[in-house]
Amino acid sequence: MHEFDLEKRTTEFAKQVIRLCKELPKNSMNNRLIGQIVGSAGSIGANYREANDALGKKDFIHRIKISRKEAKETIHWLELIEVANPEFTDKITSIKKETEELKNILSSIINKFQK
Repeated sequence: MHEFDLEKRTTEFAKQVIRLCKELPKNSMNNRLIGQIVGSAGSIGANYREANDALGKKDFIHRIKISRKEAKETIHWLELIEVANPEFTDKITSIKKETEELKNILSSIINKFQK
Protein backbone atom coordinates (compact mmCIF):
# COMPACT_ATOMS: atom_id res chain seq x y z
CA MET A 1 0.00 0.00 0.00
CA HIS A 2 1.29 3.46 -0.92
CA GLU A 3 1.47 5.81 2.05
CA PHE A 4 0.18 9.29 1.32
CA ASP A 5 1.84 11.87 3.55
CA LEU A 6 1.10 15.43 2.51
CA GLU A 7 3.52 16.84 5.08
CA LYS A 8 6.39 14.94 3.46
CA ARG A 9 5.16 15.77 -0.03
CA THR A 10 4.98 19.52 0.64
CA THR A 11 8.44 19.47 2.21
CA GLU A 12 9.88 17.60 -0.77
CA PHE A 13 8.17 20.11 -3.04
CA ALA A 14 9.84 23.04 -1.26
CA LYS A 15 13.19 21.26 -1.53
CA GLN A 16 12.60 20.82 -5.27
CA VAL A 17 12.00 24.57 -5.61
CA ILE A 18 15.16 25.32 -3.63
CA ARG A 19 17.19 23.02 -5.88
CA LEU A 20 15.83 24.83 -8.95
CA CYS A 21 16.65 28.22 -7.44
CA LYS A 22 20.22 27.16 -6.70
CA GLU A 23 20.68 26.45 -10.43
CA LEU A 24 19.36 29.81 -11.61
CA PRO A 25 21.89 32.46 -12.65
CA LYS A 26 22.57 34.98 -9.90
CA ASN A 27 21.43 38.46 -10.93
CA SER A 28 19.22 41.17 -9.44
CA MET A 29 16.05 39.92 -11.17
CA ASN A 30 16.50 36.27 -10.22
CA ASN A 31 17.55 37.16 -6.68
CA ARG A 32 14.20 38.92 -6.18
CA LEU A 33 12.22 36.09 -7.78
CA ILE A 34 14.10 33.46 -5.78
CA GLY A 35 13.35 35.20 -2.49
CA GLN A 36 9.67 35.30 -3.33
CA ILE A 37 9.27 31.72 -4.53
CA VAL A 38 11.31 30.13 -1.74
CA GLY A 39 9.02 31.89 0.72
CA SER A 40 5.75 30.90 -0.92
CA ALA A 41 6.82 27.32 -1.72
CA GLY A 42 7.98 26.76 1.85
CA SER A 43 4.78 28.26 3.24
CA ILE A 44 2.64 25.63 1.54
CA GLY A 45 4.03 22.91 3.80
CA ALA A 46 4.45 25.12 6.84
CA ASN A 47 0.80 26.11 6.82
CA TYR A 48 -0.32 22.55 6.12
CA ARG A 49 1.62 21.41 9.21
CA GLU A 50 0.03 24.17 11.25
CA ALA A 51 -3.38 23.03 10.03
CA ASN A 52 -2.66 19.55 11.35
CA ASP A 53 -2.20 21.08 14.81
CA ALA A 54 -5.21 23.35 14.47
CA LEU A 55 -7.31 24.29 17.49
CA GLY A 56 -10.56 23.41 15.74
CA LYS A 57 -12.31 22.99 12.40
CA LYS A 58 -12.41 26.74 11.67
CA ASP A 59 -8.68 27.13 12.37
CA PHE A 60 -7.94 24.02 10.29
CA ILE A 61 -9.82 25.33 7.25
CA HIS A 62 -8.20 28.75 7.64
CA ARG A 63 -4.69 27.24 7.60
CA ILE A 64 -5.49 25.01 4.62
CA LYS A 65 -6.80 28.06 2.74
CA ILE A 66 -3.55 29.90 3.46
CA SER A 67 -1.60 26.89 2.21
CA ARG A 68 -3.66 26.87 -1.00
CA LYS A 69 -3.11 30.62 -1.40
CA GLU A 70 0.64 30.05 -1.13
CA ALA A 71 0.41 27.35 -3.82
CA LYS A 72 -1.33 29.83 -6.14
CA GLU A 73 1.35 32.41 -5.39
CA THR A 74 4.07 29.85 -6.12
CA ILE A 75 2.56 29.24 -9.57
CA HIS A 76 2.75 32.99 -10.19
CA TRP A 77 6.45 33.13 -9.30
CA LEU A 78 7.21 30.02 -11.36
CA GLU A 79 5.66 31.67 -14.40
CA LEU A 80 7.81 34.78 -13.89
CA ILE A 81 10.96 32.72 -13.33
CA GLU A 82 10.22 30.86 -16.55
CA VAL A 83 9.97 34.13 -18.51
CA ALA A 84 13.26 35.33 -16.98
CA ASN A 85 14.97 31.95 -17.52
CA PRO A 86 13.42 30.16 -20.52
CA GLU A 87 16.27 27.64 -20.57
CA PHE A 88 14.72 26.14 -17.41
CA THR A 89 11.26 25.60 -18.92
CA ASP A 90 11.36 21.79 -18.65
CA LYS A 91 12.23 21.83 -14.94
CA ILE A 92 9.76 24.60 -14.22
CA THR A 93 6.97 22.77 -16.06
CA SER A 94 7.32 19.70 -13.84
CA ILE A 95 7.40 21.87 -10.70
CA LYS A 96 4.29 23.77 -11.89
CA LYS A 97 2.53 20.43 -12.38
CA GLU A 98 3.27 19.43 -8.79
CA THR A 99 2.16 22.86 -7.56
CA GLU A 100 -1.16 22.46 -9.38
CA GLU A 101 -1.60 19.00 -7.86
CA LEU A 102 -0.93 20.33 -4.37
CA LYS A 103 -3.36 23.22 -4.94
CA ASN A 104 -6.03 20.76 -6.10
CA ILE A 105 -5.47 18.49 -3.08
CA LEU A 106 -5.78 21.46 -0.73
CA SER A 107 -8.94 22.61 -2.53
CA SER A 108 -10.40 19.13 -2.13
CA ILE A 109 -9.64 19.18 1.60
CA ILE A 110 -11.34 22.56 1.93
CA ASN A 111 -14.39 21.39 0.01
CA LYS A 112 -14.66 18.23 2.11
CA PHE A 113 -14.54 20.10 5.42
CA GLN A 114 -16.89 22.89 4.37
CA LYS A 115 -19.71 20.47 3.54
